[in-house]
Amino acid sequence: MFSGSYSRGEVTFLLQQLDLQPIADVTAKEQLIQGGRHYSEVIGVEAQPAPEYMALFEAAVQLNLPRLARDLYRLASAIRARRGDAITLVSLARAGTPVGVALRHLYRDLFALEVTHYSISIIRDRGIDTAALDYICSRHDPRSLAFIDGWTGKGSIGNELQRSLARYARERTCALANELFVLCDLAGIATACGSTEDYLIPSAILNATVSGLVSRTILNESIRPGQFHGCLYYDALAAHDRSRWFIERWRAQVWQDRELLRAERPTPPDLAQVQARSEALVSELMHRYQVADRNFIKPGIGEATRSMLRRVPRLLVLRDPDAPSVRHLSWLAAQRAVPISLDPALPLNAATILRKLADA
Repeated sequence: MFSGSYSRGEVTFLLQQLDLQPIADVTAKEQLIQGGRHYSEVIGVEAQPAPEYMALFEAAVQLNLPRLARDLYRLASAIRARRGDAITLVSLARAGTPVGVALRHLYRDLFALEVTHYSISIIRDRGIDTAALDYICSRHDPRSLAFIDGWTGKGSIGNELQRSLARYARERTCALANELFVLCDLAGIATACGSTEDYLIPSAILNATVSGLVSRTILNESIRPGQFHGCLYYDALAAHDRSRWFIERWRAQVWQDRELLRAERPTPPDLAQVQARSEALVSELMHRYQVADRNFIKPGIGEATRSMLRRVPRLLVLRDPDAPSVRHLSWLAAQRAVPISLDPALPLNAATILRKLADA
């Protein structure tokens, strides 16, 4: 248990730090994954972000702070409407971690509520970390738990969470609220969200350096039953860390806009329509680019960015290449020689198609 590069109390990571050598070659890592290794067993190197890329991150923060403040407040209000004042934040590492940290500050600053925030691992096809859940449920009312993520893409992690929590509640015979709360819900599967629009959440641009210097979570043969899932801690990147910097700017914007935010009465989104949009997009991209595995489709700015940073993309699809929200994607595509396809009819701002290496 540790707090990463965040201040003590902002978050408790229920992860164990591993001594694991990352794979430097992105293509070699992708070959292992496509060859049958589970993605949670291998992890790549996270390098120091280039100065040009950091400038794009800082510009994205400045551009999107008012929207981030609005969506965070909407999300906090929705959680409180369902949990009352008994709230235990459980963010899904690592995209959910900055959101959970910001929510904790918002509850303290605007609602005078002290809430505890944990960050735990969930892995597609392998489920949530039950050892971490056991730890939390032994210390808090399971009904107080609110599971937090940054965004949904196709809804894979959201569906994994639903299955995992249902199984956990059944096996432990506990009343556990099976609900997901996200800042941006592109799949239309969350219990509540700040928005269903595809916009640039700046924490999607960076990896560990905006998430407490913690890596993507790991579940390999070294982790025994009953142990927390693993991670790497990138202390070598401390000089470039923007985790607390990002939270403080988010927090200041919420405080500045507090009266405007309190006066808002947002209309609940039509989640059925959002789900239909998501499924139609994934199906259309699979058909257009002859993709057999839906895991090779990464819709939305957040998913597109993460796949450009960590995987081997075949193609980047953009609705408007001149939109400020996709400048970092165009930069990444140029750096990695990924072709860009323009589609003005794309219902989201961006999507990536992963490369099947066997066909390369």
